[in-house]
Amino acid sequence: MSVFTRSQAEREAALLPELVELTAHHRANSAGYERILSSLGFAPDASFDTIADLPWLPVRMFKTHDLKSIPDSEVFKTLTSSGTTGAGASRIYLDKEAAAAQTKQLGATLQEVLGAERLPMLMVDTIGIIKNRRSFSARGAGVLGMANFGRKHTYVLDENDKPDVEAVKKFLAEYGDRPFLIFGFTFMVWQYLYEVAREHKLDLSNGILIHSGGWKKLIDRAVDNSEFRRRFAADTGLTRIHNYYGMIEQIGTVFLEGPSGNSLYCPDFADIVIRDPETWEEQPVGKPGVIEVVSTLPRSYPGHVLLTEDLGVYNGIDDGDWPGKHFSVLGRLPKAEARGCSDTFTGAAA
Repeated sequence: MSVFTRSQAEREAALLPELVELTAHHRANSAGYERILSSLGFAPDASFDTIADLPWLPVRMFKTHDLKSIPDSEVFKTLTSSGTTGAGASRIYLDKEAAAAQTKQLGATLQEVLGAERLPMLMVDTIGIIKNRRSFSARGAGVLGMANFGRKHTYVLDENDKPDVEAVKKFLAEYGDRPFLIFGFTFMVWQYLYEVAREHKLDLSNGILIHSGGWKKLIDRAVDNSEFRRRFAADTGLTRIHNYYGMIEQIGTVFLEGPSGNSLYCPDFADIVIRDPETWEEQPVGKPGVIEVVSTLPRSYPGHVLLTEDLGVYNGIDDGDWPGKHFSVLGRLPKAEARGCSDTFTGAAA
């Protein structure tokens, strides 16, 4: 069942009551969140006419404050972000119910492009990234979360973070003649899969690639999203490529690239708002601003309406591959912390 079905009007009507209820829930269960809203002048009985009216938290708050809406005794898993500067890491607290919900909804989102069957899977990473299953880095959480949607997992990198070409060849010999799943962070996919596949003339034409992460290292190499897709298609035969935008502070919610590429879409339980960085009003289509991500998933911590440190632009509304707003991420805000799961990778170059 698709989770890319709601027009923008249907999305607003369905999500607004849920988000208002979530705001009240977090206010009642998180003393820190209550203090923040009170200091911002939001009364407990405040009413909200649109999703864009809801109070947002800067995503950076999770680096400086312990914000959770569950008692310590119910914390099932703690996730940490991969920030690389001195601001510290975000800490996200999940209870069992929240952990199950984020896995379920991530699965529903990815089924749109993967289908219901679990596919053989190439992981463009090393198995060492998922050693500690109770407390994860963003990269480890991404790898483990995606592992649920594949089978016969083969890791592209060995324990020394070097490409294991023979393992990839063996995987392709066994599974490459039918659909298979590839997952990795964008820069790692380029460096450790594309470059290896091109050099060894590997056929990835039956693959479905799901990738995410910072583009900065690739932009420095003059590789943007269009070039990434073009070169994979030309040199490896891989054409089913879906970038996604997501963050550990709103775990389980991903904004998935549509089949025609270069636009990201909101699943039915999520939305985005692009805000003018001067006035904080919502921007029209085509005018860049700061991305606010909205999701009904976060119930164990107040992460349902978050102002990111990323710039984006609406490409259109109800006129793309799937209904609702579709958008592009343009990069980080000036002076924002350099963040990106793939950019924290320290493995040696291939």
